[in-house]
Amino acid sequence: MDKANVASLTTRMSTFDHEQVVFCQDKATGLKAIIAIHNTVLGPAVGGTRMWAYASEDDAVTDVLRLSRGMTYKNALAGLNIGGGKAVIIGDARKDKNEALIRRFGKFVDSLAGKYITAEDVGISTKDMEYVKQETDHVVGLPDYRGGGGDPSPVTAYGVYMGMKASMKELSGNDSLSGKKILVQGVGHVGEYLVSHLVKENAEVIISDIYEDRVKAVVSKYGVKAVDVSEVYHQKIDVYSPCALGATVNDETLAKLTCSIICGAANNQLANEQIHGAEVQKKGILYAPDYLVNAGGIINCYWEIIGYSREAAFAQAQGIYDKTLEIFSKSKSENIPTYLAANLLAEARINQIGKIKLSY
Repeated sequence: MDKANVASLTTRMSTFDHEQVVFCQDKATGLKAIIAIHNTVLGPAVGGTRMWAYASEDDAVTDVLRLSRGMTYKNALAGLNIGGGKAVIIGDARKDKNEALIRRFGKFVDSLAGKYITAEDVGISTKDMEYVKQETDHVVGLPDYRGGGGDPSPVTAYGVYMGMKASMKELSGNDSLSGKKILVQGVGHVGEYLVSHLVKENAEVIISDIYEDRVKAVVSKYGVKAVDVSEVYHQKIDVYSPCALGATVNDETLAKLTCSIICGAANNQLANEQIHGAEVQKKGILYAPDYLVNAGGIINCYWEIIGYSREAAFAQAQGIYDKTLEIFSKSKSENIPTYLAANLLAEARINQIGKIKLSY
């Protein structure tokens, strides 16, 4: 990395006050990964590992910096005693992933001596976490037969569902989603579990995904309608629920979206927080901050750290309903975008706890 790139990276780190970024590579396994630790005031940084075929390493850096910062806010707002971190592995999970590569990544996680605890994210499974566990104890998201909490996706989806019901309550005075037209973009593990909740409540569900096999499987199982990815933003819907990658709320999509609510599981849905958070408010769309409503997964992982209870994890995720209404109330009373209301509450907790303890 030349001096200009190093300067650029440190500048980008300072923009959101990251503590540490670790670049990992191993020629023998083909591993290329980045671990970003954003903030450890509340405890060790905890956040999943994403495997994605990024168009460039710069895109991977941007993603891991945004994701790790989001984890700090997510964990703080959820009331968890952990900081924020994230990792990305550069590669196609369907083609490039194997045991050796994942275990080598686990060794890099172990080298951080507990400052970062990893878990699964897009492209990574509980089985992969078993491989990581062979190289480090600093891992959660393990299968239940290994003493872990299993797949956190059901808890994540349940939290998003609670946030969506709270959003409808705020908008209409009634939290029922029956008959509402809801587009779920991305039907991986979390998206499919969310579809299940919505179908049970008799919502009119539309799905879209870049993987045709996922679309066919979910349509066959739940009887929902599917649209091509190119048609997502042209649908007349009540709720847009992004459940894949981030930055789907941007200048181009906001010019097309006709929904009343944005509430989904994807991280960093706003391409630019300040610009698009304000624009969403201006357009009269109620935005449920992503890191607020998708906190169920990290809640599930947190219970692995302190002593796992599936019932407790779901119970805490149910609290996302009331927290979402609290954010909406603060947004309305202070006339600020909902993302900012959430940020302020998260920052307040970090600052308060920071007065009584040092970073991890």
